[in-house]
Amino acid sequence: MIEVENLVKRYGNHLAVDHLTFQVEPGKIYGFLGPNGAGKSTTMNMMTGYIAPTEGTVRINGFDIQKNAEEAKRCIGYLPEIPPLYQDMTVLEYLRFAAALKKIPKKEVETQLADIMEMTMTADVSDRLIKNLSKGYKQRVGLAQAILGYPEVIILDEPTVGLDPKQIIEIRELIRSLSEKHTVILSSHILSEVQAVCDEIMILSKGKLVACDTPEGLTGLMKGNATLEVHILGKEEALRKVLPFIAGITEFSVEKAPEKGAVKAVIQTEAGEDIREELFYALAENKLPILSMNRVEKSLEDIFLELTEDQDNGSSDTGAEDTDGTAYAADEAEQRKAGQPVPAMAGQMNENEGGNENESNL
Repeated sequence: MIEVENLVKRYGNHLAVDHLTFQVEPGKIYGFLGPNGAGKSTTMNMMTGYIAPTEGTVRINGFDIQKNAEEAKRCIGYLPEIPPLYQDMTVLEYLRFAAALKKIPKKEVETQLADIMEMTMTADVSDRLIKNLSKGYKQRVGLAQAILGYPEVIILDEPTVGLDPKQIIEIRELIRSLSEKHTVILSSHILSEVQAVCDEIMILSKGKLVACDTPEGLTGLMKGNATLEVHILGKEEALRKVLPFIAGITEFSVEKAPEKGAVKAVIQTEAGEDIREELFYALAENKLPILSMNRVEKSLEDIFLELTEDQDNGSSDTGAEDTDGTAYAADEAEQRKAGQPVPAMAGQMNENEGGNENESNL
């Protein structure tokens, strides 16, 4: 459905996106996960045609987002991090305006509006001015405009940023319901959010794709050596004498434990090795009773930190941020100076139509 090939974006000397290549299959929720400045928003803006890539291609249902912009954008609904809302319009006025920009046939507009407002739970506020809505409801209105026209792909940039816990839960439930009929791509730097709603996770760091898999697959991918934490009643010297003779242990450390007369061992084993039974008998034979034994599993947070820290150690930071609006403005100015058209946001189908910046964000 979406093919991203060798995608690159440079802002002067800063490489914001570094040769990204991946595919998005229909019917799933994909999460872009990465620290601030990783390239998530820049990648989404290129995928939607809002900014042009320095190199590479994005194809939506076979349509190149640069060469066949109108056809490609018909397949996309986009909610930027800051929803493109007209504050002095009512919710209904705004959604009708968005429907007109998307060139939805007039006979279908009212039916779609009723369906989408029910789906996003905005029907009760349809006559209220957008500026008087809470942040959660404004986010829902922005999501409603992204769904208008029933695009196959819905792209959401930080959809829960700034929301309270109750609003976050509501938006997550809405995103899950969207996956029944749409492919959803969302970006976030919040681990729990991505883990809670996404079928596939793509981890970005320094503009590079460092991992792509299911949450379970990422955990399996990064397991490597297993870790076992054991608390025993006894002396450090006695425990140090036993552990070297147990097959499968690659390294260990021993230190005093909080319990009186106890010591703790953190044991690294080879991948796939389960030494618990052999360890139990060896300790029992040496009269070192076990107080507790726990296998330490890597969390998604551990995996995220390991992957992004590796990337940080392997590349230099130019200091530029992915979300730097100045960089976007400079990029747009360069395009205008060169006489190139500045791409509109996904959903605005008339490439030559004028308007203010809010119109280009629909």
